[in-house]
Amino acid sequence: MKEFKIKFRGVRGSHPVSTSNKLKYGGNTACVELCANGHKIILDAGTGIIELGNDLVKSHISSGTSTLDRQPIEAIVLFSHSHMDHIQGLPFFKPTYINSTKMHLFGARTNGKDFQQFVSDSIFKLMFPVSLEEVAADIKISNLKETRAIILNPDSGEPEIIRFNSEEEIKAQENAVVITCIKSQTHPKEGVNVFKIKCNNKIIIYATDTESYMGGDIKLINFSRGADLLIHDAQYTMEDYISHVNPKQGFGHSTSEMAIEVAKHANASQLVLFHVDPSYDDGFIEKLEEKAKGFFNNSLFAYENLEIDLMQVKCKS
Repeated sequence: MKEFKIKFRGVRGSHPVSTSNKLKYGGNTACVELCANGHKIILDAGTGIIELGNDLVKSHISSGTSTLDRQPIEAIVLFSHSHMDHIQGLPFFKPTYINSTKMHLFGARTNGKDFQQFVSDSIFKLMFPVSLEEVAADIKISNLKETRAIILNPDSGEPEIIRFNSEEEIKAQENAVVITCIKSQTHPKEGVNVFKIKCNNKIIIYATDTESYMGGDIKLINFSRGADLLIHDAQYTMEDYISHVNPKQGFGHSTSEMAIEVAKHANASQLVLFHVDPSYDDGFIEKLEEKAKGFFNNSLFAYENLEIDLMQVKCKS
């Protein structure tokens, strides 16, 4: 059965929030769950990954009567970059502490360290009482860069990593999931990975923590061309972005206008505005969404538990 579903688990930027006027869109930081032809793919591990982990554990427990006959949890976790709001939920992801869990983590080299060393030293050793070596799950951690593609083949939980020069070279089985990325230098201090996930002739682009260039980000536009769903950073309003008091230019984030420009030039079918500023409340975001729809009708601001089924081409809450 062909499947390509998305569920937003955390949509805020910078830090989580919990005030009553921000509950509609949610207060957790970046995490998006994908289900693609039987594969679980997780984009970033902000605090949104915590509830996702709780749900996965519940399903795991209900799948059998003992540890021997329960369906193991298997997941691919893709990290756009290593800033706090994209990694802070990982130590609290409960499947990490179940012996049968198998996880593959992919991220960029950070501060001169391989991603595995960064995860071990900076996420677990410095910030958490349990070290990476002590967790029960089978976790494999790899660097990822533009010249590598991840292929998830049917009936296989092990990702295949290939080197390529152009996407046209990539050959995959029918019903396979193909993941590629580009490196954007628009986010300080070491840039950010933008991901493309292809499945069942559908394309998702995940472009968080990116800031536009004058004339549009041509590299991102070309990478996103023909996307069925573009998830794009829209942390700031234009007023905040160019504020004379506290301007946000150079912070590595976009406005709705920048995201819409990419969506239009890339001929994307649907735009989800993501990584919203933690200071913006529900009423304010509703007004921003109404304004955005005036320029790109098939757009909306992400909210927690928003689900999109690309095989059905519809949204539901």
